[in-house]
Amino acid sequence: MVMRYFLAALGIATTTLPALAQQTEWAKLPKMQLERQFAGPLQDTIIQRWRDPVDGMVCYIYLPITAAHTPPTPTGYVQYGSNTIGTVSCLPAPARTTTAPEKR
Repeated sequence: MVMRYFLAALGIATTTLPALAQQTEWAKLPKMQLERQFAGPLQDTIIQRWRDPVDGMVCYIYLPITAAHTPPTPTGYVQYGSNTIGTVSCLPAPARTTTAPEKR
């Protein structure tokens, strides 16, 4: 349900979400690039910085180091509990400058 709200906030239609999940193999989906990893504010948590290789958007994900999940369903997907996946914040790619940085 949370994913539906997240996708709706991004302007992505959720009516085709079940059909998409059945037709898409997770391993074949495009991947973002992990740029950096930081220690989280709480023990055994991390903050990761991911970049979309297509548009340059940067996302920071705060999550626990381990997360329990169910055995794979017949379609091959697993389900995570509501408190095991962290938060995500995304920012558009920084604007590119055409001038050289000022030397000091």
